[in-house]
Amino acid sequence: MAGHTIESIAATLLAPGKGLLAADESFPTIEKRFKALDIPSTEENRLAYREMLFTTPGLKEFISGVILFDETIRQRTKDGIPLPEMLTKEGIIPGIKVDKGTISLPNFAGEMITQGLDGLRERFAEYRELGARFTKWRAVIAIGEGLPTATCIEANARALALFAALSQEADLVPIVEPEVLMDGAHTLARCEEVTRVTLKCVFDALFDQRVVLEQMLLKTGMVLSGKDCPPQAEISEVAEATIRCLGRAVPAAVPGIVFLSGGQSDLAATERLNAICAVDDVPWTLSFSYGRALQDAALKTWRGSAANAAPAQAGLYHRAKCNGLAVRGKYSSDLESVVR
Repeated sequence: MAGHTIESIAATLLAPGKGLLAADESFPTIEKRFKALDIPSTEENRLAYREMLFTTPGLKEFISGVILFDETIRQRTKDGIPLPEMLTKEGIIPGIKVDKGTISLPNFAGEMITQGLDGLRERFAEYRELGARFTKWRAVIAIGEGLPTATCIEANARALALFAALSQEADLVPIVEPEVLMDGAHTLARCEEVTRVTLKCVFDALFDQRVVLEQMLLKTGMVLSGKDCPPQAEISEVAEATIRCLGRAVPAAVPGIVFLSGGQSDLAATERLNAICAVDDVPWTLSFSYGRALQDAALKTWRGSAANAAPAQAGLYHRAKCNGLAVRGKYSSDLESVVR
């Protein structure tokens, strides 16, 4: 993609009816998912799994970009082709998760700060050389008794802004991801309040850091009831609250917002995405950046066996297609009974 501008890369990631596949699970996360299916989390198995995902026939119809992990961006296919090069040849843009995970925020019980700023400028140069064209940094905000604190939100907002500025300096599209966690018994209204305050703080920090909003994407959660909240909000309520929240906190200059699935089931993530994207007159392009909500069926089918690759790929293709239709507001649950 030589010669492409950072804004054109952002626009390509937001192509109509397409979204992002988040395949950037850390070692502990993918080990946990593999272990649940008795798959050893070896480098060989991780490569085989991701190569299986990325070579799904027709994937580029609904997936514009893939977020890679540090190990994955350095790996090669069984034919010796670097994975980023293989994706690029397929018409899918390679990206990279650059944060180094969360640690406890000192003196603030139950709150986290994301690490990874040290040496980031140098890592960006290397990742660009390896083929990445966009980047991602995730911060996590918990809701609970007395949480989140302003200190936690502000500390993570500053880190996100520094990441975004360094990414743009390296000519890479930053995906800024402040995730308000679903964990807890909080109401839809409480999630909306925390999400709005968090996003406002993040964009204040981005402005202070002189980040070019037209050259970034926002990755955020939908406004949802906490997963332990007895009255779970209806799909229409989720869509209404999410759009209202974004409208109050996200500048129109941001070209696109991609939603994370954040622990939702694959079906719920698609149904809610469809309802949100069916809303007219929003200033941003809305899409998805799903990990488990895209991969779950494929992983459970694959189970570490090359013999299961084709049906596993069919599972991924189906979920990508459903979400691609949801981005257009054209998903129907009837599609779930249709076999590719």
